[in-house]
Amino acid sequence: MSEFRFAVNVLPKPGILDPQGRAVELSLPHLKVTTVSRVRVGRRVELTVTADAESAARAVVDGLAKELLSNPLIETYAIELLEATSSAVSTAKVTGS
Repeated sequence: MSEFRFAVNVLPKPGILDPQGRAVELSLPHLKVTTVSRVRVGRRVELTVTADAESAARAVVDGLAKELLSNPLIETYAIELLEATSSAVSTAKVTGS
């Protein structure tokens, strides 16, 4: 078994009102920032899944993203693999003279 670390990035769908993104965008001129536009504010969820393969772990994350982490009517999500590590631990002992 291995552990797979994922991030799920959730954003409002295009065309859906994003009041937080709009508030950030309206604040930019006060900070003298004029080169940033189309700000969208979302959320990021990071989680670790234990599974035999990345595909099985990704399927779990995809199910969670669809059913729990996002609202499919107004949000989109993207899954990002952060890292994969083996959970196998060496049991060898080092002995001294």
